[in-house]
Amino acid sequence: MRLTARQRLLMTFTFFSMFFGAGNLIFPPFVGVQAGSAALAATAGFIVSAVGLPILGVLAVTFAGGFDALAGRVSPRCSLALGLAIILTIGPCFAIPRTATTSFEMMVAPFVRDADGRAATQLAYSLVFFALAFLFAQHPERLSKVLGRFMGPLLLTLIAILFVACLAHGIGTPTAPYGDYATHQTVRGFLDGYQTMDLLAALYFGIVISANVRVHGVDDEPQVRRETAIAGLGTGVLLIVVYGALGYVGVVSGAIARIDPASDTGATVLTNLTSALFGHAGTAFLGVVFVIACLNVCTGLICTCATYFHERFRTVAGRTVSYRAWQAVFTVFSFVVSNAGLSAIIRVSVPVLAALYPIAIVLVLLAFLPRAFAARFGRVYGWTVLLVAVCSFATCVAGLAHAFGVSMPWLDGVLGLLPLQRYQLGWVVPAAVGFAAGVIDSLVRGSCADDGTVPDTSASSR
Repeated sequence: MRLTARQRLLMTFTFFSMFFGAGNLIFPPFVGVQAGSAALAATAGFIVSAVGLPILGVLAVTFAGGFDALAGRVSPRCSLALGLAIILTIGPCFAIPRTATTSFEMMVAPFVRDADGRAATQLAYSLVFFALAFLFAQHPERLSKVLGRFMGPLLLTLIAILFVACLAHGIGTPTAPYGDYATHQTVRGFLDGYQTMDLLAALYFGIVISANVRVHGVDDEPQVRRETAIAGLGTGVLLIVVYGALGYVGVVSGAIARIDPASDTGATVLTNLTSALFGHAGTAFLGVVFVIACLNVCTGLICTCATYFHERFRTVAGRTVSYRAWQAVFTVFSFVVSNAGLSAIIRVSVPVLAALYPIAIVLVLLAFLPRAFAARFGRVYGWTVLLVAVCSFATCVAGLAHAFGVSMPWLDGVLGLLPLQRYQLGWVVPAAVGFAAGVIDSLVRGSCADDGTVPDTSASSR
């Protein structure tokens, strides 16, 4: 059995809603406002990494049979450790609490003039926000009924309204590129797209989409994977269209008001635009867009985290733990963090997030190796991930040290020797070295096997 065209569209809207949060909303306009007349080239570079990598991640994990199977090509321990690190980082330790605080800052904070009442207002807002997310996430296999049918289309409609308003206003004379986009706009766009970090979420969102596919009567596992992949590709098309529209929005906003790239953000770009186009109502309109985007992502992340822990840890201390219990744990923890300690969590999580991303990239890229090559040179998984992990761990330690005001000049000096490190791509050369080492190791072990010696392949068992 296959999904109908309407059902596939529903899965696509659901997938899109889980991806598209506050960061996805503010990055493209920030690119457009700085790139100005070169926005097309900059946005193209942004799309390659912000859309290409996550969708490749969806495809790689889907056809590998899940992230555990993909990471298990390195080792079972790698699968568990990396899986936990990713889930906790994109979940309760960073991304979920941030959805509440970001939407509060855009929707409610502009209307709260009493500084003393701000904390109480934020507490009340986050309580309602997480209560709604908890309610929507009750049944992850039915998420398409909430995000696919209502929230996703509503978000796209609001973005379309903003885009049409910009078309009606016109650009006038686009500004010359400035800030980080003064030169090499395509490369800069690619690097900023890399910063969206959507690839990490893509590695696990498939488990929720697969559950929604099964609800529609598709029980053949290969077909479930195909339908999940189709939804991922459809999401990629939607993201390309939306990012292109938001890049144009940034160009229009830049013609209205110039920003300071060192202190302003994409939220400033959108606020300048909506205020100019809609007046005071524009602030409320933009706030609604942020709330819907953040609530969608929060719901998807709670579903994903709770599903992962329910499947991995069905029993704790001899007691069975249900999906609903894990869902409550993640919701309550995220609620507390969003009100009590988000700034410290962010300081810790950002370097960790940046460290996990290179490992995820190489895992995804290795998944597309020809089967014959992967079977012949299986050691490339272990060696490539090992060297990238060492580089990423060192970068993470340096980032954490800087976040807490600790000086480690010797580590900064060592990392500075890596080519492309200033672009946060210092892991590329270690990945290439690891790949070559894996090929050589496989050849050596293969020669030993030919001589009658049994090689040890446990580290890279597939």
